[in-house]
Amino acid sequence: MPTDPKYLILVVGPTAVGKSYLCLNLAKKFETEILSCDSRQFYREMNLGTAKPSPEELAEVPHHFINTLSIVDSYDVRKYEAEALQLLDRLFKTKQVVLMTGGTGLFASAIANGLDEIPDVSPEIRVDLIQELEEKGLAWLQGAVEEVDPEFYAQVDRSNPQRLMRALEIWRGTGLKFSSFRIKNKVNRPFEIVKIGLDRPREELYQRIDQRMELMLRGGLFKEAEGLFDRRNLNALQTLGYTEIFDFLEGKYDEKEMIRLLKRNSRRYAKRQLTWFRKDPLIRWFHPAQEQEILGYLNDQIALNPPNAATQL
Repeated sequence: MPTDPKYLILVVGPTAVGKSYLCLNLAKKFETEILSCDSRQFYREMNLGTAKPSPEELAEVPHHFINTLSIVDSYDVRKYEAEALQLLDRLFKTKQVVLMTGGTGLFASAIANGLDEIPDVSPEIRVDLIQELEEKGLAWLQGAVEEVDPEFYAQVDRSNPQRLMRALEIWRGTGLKFSSFRIKNKVNRPFEIVKIGLDRPREELYQRIDQRMELMLRGGLFKEAEGLFDRRNLNALQTLGYTEIFDFLEGKYDEKEMIRLLKRNSRRYAKRQLTWFRKDPLIRWFHPAQEQEILGYLNDQIALNPPNAATQL
C-alpha cells in the first residue's frame, strides 16, 4: 500500500529578511516542526549575534539544531547532513510536512542535494597553511582563496579562517576546487522538497539589517562578545558579528568604526547569501509580506492528506 508523500519545505534567504516569522506561521498551519540550517545558530553561547528565534518563538513551535552545540565542539556539514536526515526520518513518521530554514547555503544544499566525498589531504598542508596565516594574515588567505576558488569565495564567511583554509588545503592537496566537491548529481531523498526564497528590495533589506544590528547592540551583543573574547580563536567564533567586536577589543579601531563594520559586513553577507541562493532555479521567490501567495503556492505543490489542511495564514 503506497504511503502518503512527505514534503520538506525549505525556506531560504538573506539575513534579516524575515524567514523566522514566516516559518512560525507556516509551522502552526501545517502543525509541524522547524529544522534550522543556519550553522551559526547551533551554538549555545552565541545568541544575540546569530539572531536566533526568541525564547517565546522557540516555545511556540518545536525547533531543532538551535542551541545544540557548544562553541568548543567540532562540527561540520557532513555531520549535520547525517543528523538532519536521521531526524527527518523520525519526524516524517508522524508528520507529512516538515520545515527547514536558514541562511547557510552549504547546509541547506547538503540536505537538498547531498555532498560529494571530499578526499583526504596530507595534514602537513594544514600545518603549513596555519604558519602562513600567522605570518601573512587573513587578507593574504582571503586573496589566495579568491584566486583559486572564486565560486567558494563568493559565498563563504570571509572572516572565518578555518573555512578559508579548508578550501585552500583541498586545492593544494588535490589541485581541484573545494566548490567542485559540493556540486554533484542530485541525490534521491525519500521526501519531496519545495523551496521558498524570501527577498526584499535592496534598500528595504539593508535598512532592516542596520536596524537589527542596532537592536542587537542595545540588547547586549557587545557584552556577549566581550564574555567570549578569551575564546575568540575558536572556529565557531570566527564569524560575522563577533570578529568585529573582538578586533575593537584588541584596539584595532574605535567604537564608531566597529559599528560601521558590523553593519557593512552584515550587508555584504546578505549579498553573498543571495548570490548563492539565486543560482538554484528551483527556488520560488517571494516578498515576506506575500504570505497568502506563499501558502497558495505551497498548496499547489503539496498533496496533503487530508487535502487543504492549511488554507490560509
